[in-house]
Amino acid sequence: MTLPAVPPLSALDVVAVLRSASFIELAVLLLLACASIASWALIAMKIAQLRKARAQSVSFLDTFWKASRLEAIYATAQQLNDSPLSKVFRAGYEELSRLSQTRDQKEGAMAERLGGIENVERALNRASTAEITSLESTVPFLGTVGAAAPFVGLFGTVVGILSAFNEISEQGNASLATVAAPVGNALFATAAGLFAAIPAVVAYNHFVSRIRVFDTEMANFSADFLNIVKRHFFK
Repeated sequence: MTLPAVPPLSALDVVAVLRSASFIELAVLLLLACASIASWALIAMKIAQLRKARAQSVSFLDTFWKASRLEAIYATAQQLNDSPLSKVFRAGYEELSRLSQTRDQKEGAMAERLGGIENVERALNRASTAEITSLESTVPFLGTVGAAAPFVGLFGTVVGILSAFNEISEQGNASLATVAAPVGNALFATAAGLFAAIPAVVAYNHFVSRIRVFDTEMANFSADFLNIVKRHFFK
């Protein structure tokens, strides 16, 4: 007795999967495709932003520690608009300049000096918060895609499997050849969800780590700048 020949396994036919998919499955796949495209676009934009911020921050710090006058540092900082550190310095310098113009130089009360230092510190903190907010923009979207995409894909798979079993029950044929194709097509939604989620999760963790480094650098720079201000302007 000769057994029937088993056809060789072929590559996944995406077109055939899409043709056999239900409306809900197509909606799920379209949603995952849009999320994946948006994630990759945001990843590329955020990588470029952070690289530019890092390069300009290194350049700014080099100028800050080598220059002898704050005016020269401020002129350089105005040209480094993508550096969080330069923007923090500009905020502190502008507040310091405003205080220098309005501060009474005759008596120089202690309360006034302490108030001036607090104003500069608040300006630095506001600028640091604004820069962290700017750096974190679009990053939560990646976290959302990474967390939700597998479940969206699983939902599409469950709907596909239910639809496949309904068709099998109507045909009255539950052989492996009948079951394998529709169930395999339904699992395509889970694969699409993972394809969208994995890069988003990796990028999210990477960006959060790099932004945390910028946050620490801005806090350290603000402390150094305040020490310089106290020594030279609020003696």
